[in-house]
Amino acid sequence: MSVTVPSAAETDEAGKVAATTPVTGAALPRTRSRWRGAGLVSFVLLPGAVFAVFIGVWYAVSDGVLNDQQRFMLPPPHEVVRIGFLDWSNFKTMMSALRLTCEVTFSGLAISIVIGVAVAVAMSQARWIENSLYPWAVVIQTVPILALTPVLSFFFGFALTSRIIVCVIIAFFPIVSNTLFGLQSVDRGMHELFSLHHPSRLTRLWKLQLPAALPSMFTGFRNAAGLSVIGAIVGEFFFKQGEPGLGTNLSVFTSRLEGERLWATTLTASLLGVAVFVFFGWLARRVVGRWYQPKRG
Repeated sequence: MSVTVPSAAETDEAGKVAATTPVTGAALPRTRSRWRGAGLVSFVLLPGAVFAVFIGVWYAVSDGVLNDQQRFMLPPPHEVVRIGFLDWSNFKTMMSALRLTCEVTFSGLAISIVIGVAVAVAMSQARWIENSLYPWAVVIQTVPILALTPVLSFFFGFALTSRIIVCVIIAFFPIVSNTLFGLQSVDRGMHELFSLHHPSRLTRLWKLQLPAALPSMFTGFRNAAGLSVIGAIVGEFFFKQGEPGLGTNLSVFTSRLEGERLWATTLTASLLGVAVFVFFGWLARRVVGRWYQPKRG
């Protein structure tokens, strides 16, 4: 079997042709423009199209399906905006309630993060601790809040404290489960490499497990962020004494059949949940985005 070796002249000529071919300069701008076009479609046009379909269905149901006596259940969007947001008195009431709901949301979320991460770290250090605590974390997640209402009201009253406790109960489990998953998912080879230097348990936790668990932890934080808004609304819905929040207003507007203000309050609560979720997504990119790149198909 013979092998043909190119001559020096042929190699030099091929190098000249390759050097004069404008591959990189032509492909790079084209690739960037394609990515920008794909980003525009993915993050702007597609959500905008879904929003337009949603508004169209809303108008179709409000104007075409419901009669005049039923329309209070789903008033048209322009009436919701006009009465719920453009009326200064209603808007002022909405912002006052939003302020209190934000206070309950962020207080409950902060407490959930501290307790949830501490419990997950404790469970990651010993199997018997995980077997002792994890089933009760599941029980806390699944117990109906309505069943806890009399107990909470007896010990903590009907004001702000009970609302925050409800928020903590609802937002607690995603933080525990995701943090524990991240702490237990560290590569075995990294553990063996650390073992060569005989580190303490605290050093292994601080320098290996916690940094590796940050992506999972922030996933839990984002999930808990949305649930904390729900917890605040639920707590305000049940514990109505004191200054009213968005949940209290939802209950009041429902009993009064004020559909426009009810839907305006619902949209405000949804936007609050989206804002908190987006904030933790941004925070995750700032904290772990420089060194962690998720695998994409």
